[in-house]
Amino acid sequence: MEAASPEGPGAPQPRAPGAASVLAGRLRRLRDKLFTWTILKTIALGQMLSLCICGTAITSQYLAEKFRVNTPMLQSFINYCLLFLIYTVMLAFRSGSGNLLYILKKKWWKYILLGLADVEANYLIVRAYQYTTLTSVQLLDCFGIPVLMALSWFTLYARYRVIHFLAVAVCLLGVGTMVGADILAGRDDNSGSDVLIGDILVLLGASLYAVSNVCEEYIVKKLSREEFLGMVGFFGTIISGVQLLLVEYKDIASIDWDWKIALLFVAFALCMFCLYSFMPLVIKATSATSVNLAILTADLYSLFFGLFLFGYKFSVLYLLSFTIIMVGFTMYCSTPTRTAEPAESSVPTTTIIGIDNLGLKIEESLQETQSAVL
Repeated sequence: MEAASPEGPGAPQPRAPGAASVLAGRLRRLRDKLFTWTILKTIALGQMLSLCICGTAITSQYLAEKFRVNTPMLQSFINYCLLFLIYTVMLAFRSGSGNLLYILKKKWWKYILLGLADVEANYLIVRAYQYTTLTSVQLLDCFGIPVLMALSWFTLYARYRVIHFLAVAVCLLGVGTMVGADILAGRDDNSGSDVLIGDILVLLGASLYAVSNVCEEYIVKKLSREEFLGMVGFFGTIISGVQLLLVEYKDIASIDWDWKIALLFVAFALCMFCLYSFMPLVIKATSATSVNLAILTADLYSLFFGLFLFGYKFSVLYLLSFTIIMVGFTMYCSTPTRTAEPAESSVPTTTIIGIDNLGLKIEESLQETQSAVL
């Protein structure tokens, strides 16, 4: 027989929480998860990188439209020279395994491939604008994100959750909204001279960007930021310098230099140098994939500045696109990715502690055998 309630049968029972309170609790938990200091800092750093890219786009467009200067390799060459003067020289004065000569002796061929991928990625994307449309470049450039995620899965052992794939889809939806706004605003009038060649150049450039970013994430997390920037500056200067002499010497010779053109070159180089210097810091704190999602807003910043500088038409879809991309980026950062450990070798690693333990086991086994015999 059950004991009677001390309050009596007529006492009021506690009511279950209402739907409004449950919803309010869930919203509070969502707010506490999304609006943390880490996520806000990541968003701010990502948008700083977007503004650097916006600066390079604005200065390049000014050079092309106002002064008829199209020298992307020369602009990249100046940036690589700055990286060389700062970070490569820094490596030269280091000692031990971080010294420039030691790195060149052990890993020179790896950094040649990395420098080649970085230089050609920059060059191919810029060159693609001469053949294909702005819409194609903006859409196909996003091809680098799934390539980057696949490379991170197999080389960095990154493991994604469902929310990460949803976040990427939301960001790509924002890019599609931005492209639609460009078409409605009439910014895609140029059909290009050979769309197929331009599209192939964009895909190749996006893939090389993905390779460069994965290598960057590995180096800054396993080795050091200075080693990455120093070696990219070293080999990037050599590769871009040779390519500069082969493909752009006529364009450079035809430039009618004045202080305005020189100032635009300096502004481009500073924006690019800041981008290269700060991106490893953000990648080390997050990942290469999250950084690539964050800089999707760079085109939108260029559009906003273009409203005043180049007379672009405004569309509410630009604001909608910016909001969608930021929502997707916040979703991606809200849940960290996992890192799967690589498969261990079947042969156990031999260490001093392992040898000592093995000796103790053998000694104990011999003692037990002798006792059994006795």
